[in-house]
Amino acid sequence: MATPTVETRPFTNEHITIRSANPFTETKARLESLVPRIDDGIFTLLRYGEAERALRELEASANLSIFGFRDHGALLAIAGQKRRSIQYDIGNPLTASKMTRHQLSAGIYAPIRVLLREDGEGSAFEYDRPAAVFRQFGDPLVDVVAQRLDQELQAVLQAAAASGSEDAQPQVEGRAS
Repeated sequence: MATPTVETRPFTNEHITIRSANPFTETKARLESLVPRIDDGIFTLLRYGEAERALRELEASANLSIFGFRDHGALLAIAGQKRRSIQYDIGNPLTASKMTRHQLSAGIYAPIRVLLREDGEGSAFEYDRPAAVFRQFGDPLVDVVAQRLDQELQAVLQAAAASGSEDAQPQVEGRAS
């Protein structure tokens, strides 16, 4: 039996936090109204060899979809805490395929994981910037697609975090690691 090889390659990441004065439940509702759940029928079409039909349907669908979500805050009940926090997988199958056709390993990060959590003064989204995460693959064709995903994701999260008041717009913070 052959011994597996392990390769380690560090990369620089950028973590984004978008803070909102809106309560968690309001921000969650806004996100879910702006970003629909993915139509799982797309994957059924692909399983049955209907790639052209799936492509037409994906091209007519929203730029971003929620692939899945988990109530991460519920896990804290194990530690006797009660916090509101939802972990979302957000992306677009066409966007993912435009990256993974060049670098299959990009599938590790597509869709992007986004955390919505209660914040001391409202709510906050946190995620790793797609352009930074996908840059590790060193492929300019992937980078172009990731930059567009980056812009679309930040725009929709800022819209979900925004309030009706101009003086209470979301704050975007970034930090490299």
